[in-house]
Amino acid sequence: MDETSTDGKLNKAQPRIMLVEDDEAIRETICELLASEGIEIIAVAGGNECLNQLSAGFRGLILMDVMMPGMDGWTTIREMKNAGLLEGNIISMLTSMEVPDQRMEGLQEIIIDYILKPFEPSAFIASVKKYLLLLDQTAGHK
Repeated sequence: MDETSTDGKLNKAQPRIMLVEDDEAIRETICELLASEGIEIIAVAGGNECLNQLSAGFRGLILMDVMMPGMDGWTTIREMKNAGLLEGNIISMLTSMEVPDQRMEGLQEIIIDYILKPFEPSAFIASVKKYLLLLDQTAGHK
């Protein structure tokens, strides 16, 4: 349910996961995979849409693709940091690169994990559930 209140802020019933992925087939696959587990997700195609959702109040788990046209994942995270939009969010990177990206310099403390594509569905779901538990624990300590 992608409902927003009249002031444009996301309601509490909003999904707590945002997928930032430019590949439509991967977006659809991940959305279907998580939906089969009863997990709601917002899926956006790029960094600008991610920043818009964050500005509108999204807080939660962000699954961020590294390589995207225009604003890549690293640039999106730097923009999030510059705009003060990191608080209340945890980020896991989605990547097909097995070697850490040099552009992550200075962002290691922000990223909780990397998920390599292609991924095994049950392992992916287990990781997402682990991240949501971490998100709940982090929110409970503030």
